[in-house]
Amino acid sequence: MDKATKERLIRLAEEDIPIHKYFGLKVELIEKEFIRIKVPFRKDFVGDIRTNRWHGGIMATIMDSVGGAIGIANFESPDDKLSTIDLRIDYLRFAEGEDLIFEGKLVRMGNRIMVTKMKAFQQGVLVAEGKGVYNFLRS
Repeated sequence: MDKATKERLIRLAEEDIPIHKYFGLKVELIEKEFIRIKVPFRKDFVGDIRTNRWHGGIMATIMDSVGGAIGIANFESPDDKLSTIDLRIDYLRFAEGEDLIFEGKLVRMGNRIMVTKMKAFQQGVLVAEGKGVYNFLRS
């Protein structure tokens, strides 16, 4: 992937998609088959005010975005389309009120179906992992 394409994808991920901008998503690494992002913790991401831990739904939304970003990195045309078919998240540990690192990896790119695996880490410890299945339509 050339430098201009990476810069365009990073701008799209961080600035152009409103929910990503709201989350404060920052791309640390992006390739055609892998992405790593950092999301800073904010008080409005808390799911249980008694424990100050991340809301699982926000984590799932970010993991879906990570899987989708891999699809967008594989677009061959601006008219290509991507939509989520299935998303499964396993929460392995509580995510404390601190920043999270999310990674996504391409598992399979078929003619119409893309499969990704995603992970969420906090201080190097795996806190959640998931699998995304996406409908991928080339124009």
